[in-house]
Amino acid sequence: MSTLQILGNAATIARGLAIDAVHACQSGHLGLPLGCAEIGAALYGKALRHDPAHPEWLDRDRFVLSAGHGSMFLYAWLHLSGYADMSMEELKRFRQLDSKTPGHPELTHAPSGVETTTGPLGQGVANAVGMAMAGKMAEAHFNTKDHAIFGHHVVCLAGDGCLQEGVALEAVEFAGHQQLDNLILIYDSNAVTLDAMAKETQSQDTAKHFEALGWDVETVDGHEMDAFLAAFERAKKAGSGKPQLIIAKTLIGKGIPEVAGTQKAHGEGGAKFADAARKGLGLPAEHFYVSPEVKAYFAEHKKALASQYADWQKTFAAWKEANPKLAEELAASRASAFTVAADTAKRTPDAATLFAAIPEFPADTKIATRKAGQDVLQPLAKKVPLLIGGSADLYGSTLNYIGDLKAGDDDFKPGHRTGRNVRFGIREHAMCSMLNGVAADAVFRPSGATFLVFADYARPAIRLAALSHLPVIYIFTHDSVGVGEDGPTHEPVETIPGLRVVPNLDVIRPADPEETAGAYVAALERTDGPTLLALTRQAVPLLSEIPVKTRREGVLKGGYVAKKETAPLDLILLSAGSELQHALAAAAKLGPGTRVVSMPCFARFDRQPAAYREEVLPRACRRRVAIEATVPTTWAPYVGLDGIALGINRFGMSAPGGTVMKELGMTADHVVEAAKKLSA
Repeated sequence: MSTLQILGNAATIARGLAIDAVHACQSGHLGLPLGCAEIGAALYGKALRHDPAHPEWLDRDRFVLSAGHGSMFLYAWLHLSGYADMSMEELKRFRQLDSKTPGHPELTHAPSGVETTTGPLGQGVANAVGMAMAGKMAEAHFNTKDHAIFGHHVVCLAGDGCLQEGVALEAVEFAGHQQLDNLILIYDSNAVTLDAMAKETQSQDTAKHFEALGWDVETVDGHEMDAFLAAFERAKKAGSGKPQLIIAKTLIGKGIPEVAGTQKAHGEGGAKFADAARKGLGLPAEHFYVSPEVKAYFAEHKKALASQYADWQKTFAAWKEANPKLAEELAASRASAFTVAADTAKRTPDAATLFAAIPEFPADTKIATRKAGQDVLQPLAKKVPLLIGGSADLYGSTLNYIGDLKAGDDDFKPGHRTGRNVRFGIREHAMCSMLNGVAADAVFRPSGATFLVFADYARPAIRLAALSHLPVIYIFTHDSVGVGEDGPTHEPVETIPGLRVVPNLDVIRPADPEETAGAYVAALERTDGPTLLALTRQAVPLLSEIPVKTRREGVLKGGYVAKKETAPLDLILLSAGSELQHALAAAAKLGPGTRVVSMPCFARFDRQPAAYREEVLPRACRRRVAIEATVPTTWAPYVGLDGIALGINRFGMSAPGGTVMKELGMTADHVVEAAKKLSA
């Protein structure tokens, strides 16, 4: 039997596994796993460079299933390939509690063959572009003339739904402009979306569209395995300096005649025809069946893949011996630990080391925290050489350029792949999704910047970073009504509380330059999830009455006593960010029994031991006033039922920033007034 015949049988087996899994749980999506079975057989049975025994292989091809609803496609092929985590038992537990086969693929930070969390359509495309960018960076940063340890491809399978999403278009534009020729996008073109035939919602010429964006394009029959393999090999060896698109024409739900080629095939609609479909495919009565011939083929293929990995390991060992400094840098990356647990934390410089690298700010400093961030970032970037930064066309405002912003001479671009700064263009959503791809790739530590109000454009990607425990750093400036003249469209009064409620996202709003130093160190120190730094446009005073060490280290704990009472505790004033100055000024007027607490990061504070939280916010003191230039809802747990949270329950206004702050009650006098009301 020829290889193509065996792989054809494997495609049939994979269809059967998908049908059985979806039928067993009466839930899931059959259309893609059935329609793309030959593509899966070609990739996992022949074309992909990977090793099921070593999913952590640094130079493996990355496969991203952007159309994550077709998760049984990925699970079936990982199982047939021999990935230990994807056992037959896990296939039988598809979509069940605590299984490794959830409804959409989820990154687990264990070697499993699942490269990223996909589900919301289009995100996987942008993740793949980020991975391709990271691959180019890795080649330039670590390869030498004698030893090439990076040279892999990123392969992404997407459908009409993915390519209709704006985030995908943003990302593929970026990929074409950046000439990411290590990226291969496979478009499962089956003429169907979930609700209707695709012609009801699209009429563009996809090939011409991508060609206009700087991609090479080839169209094939997705069920002709030899044609697909030839197209894939050409894509890998194209040498054109362009990303590659393979448009694969397929029949959605192939194998279930009752629904094939229609929108009914997208979901579980075909599951009720499971028995007839299995019979029509020539499968035996036994469910979750894998033939001896297919098992034997993949066992042999696994040995061949292991041989490729062994050859690479020899190159890698020689590279490490010849390049000890580069090897040390790579060893500091998350990829070396392949986890977000303690092993990774040990590879990051500790907080004390990072703080030591940041000079203290002069006592007369009065600058915006975005400017303080610029000053803090430069020494930290020297301590963390794999830290990269990007901006959505706003480096001049977000001030997060690593190196000389005026020179702008260290951009990542064709011809300079070692650049540490990425100009993403006005693509906030794709920027954050691409940062997720860089973080999931796990070699470089990504950060990206825009104005805080545009977090709403990027929120789906931020949410997925938090869900996936990806240590992305967001540097979002212009954080309040202090923006002033730009007016309410650019004054994110509701954005901070809206982000604080995202599980596993640390939102840090520092009050002054020294707290900003603490915020950057906290972000770098954290490896089990994303951190968002909310920085001011307007200048803020250096809060010198609080010791530098207290401010810096206090941010790491999320909340701390900024000013301790000098008489029995009677009142607690709380604040975060630029309004802390007003709480301190109010305390001076309210008497010696007043304590001021800075709360730059609620999530970090909530993770502290109960004893520490009680020490900072003793429950016995119920007279509390908080002030922050945001919708005040998220202060409720800290001020309690008896306290008052002063905030802004309306959109902002266009006027000088100081005028807006005063007009909307962000003053020390307002704090004093509120505190006196509590006394009544």
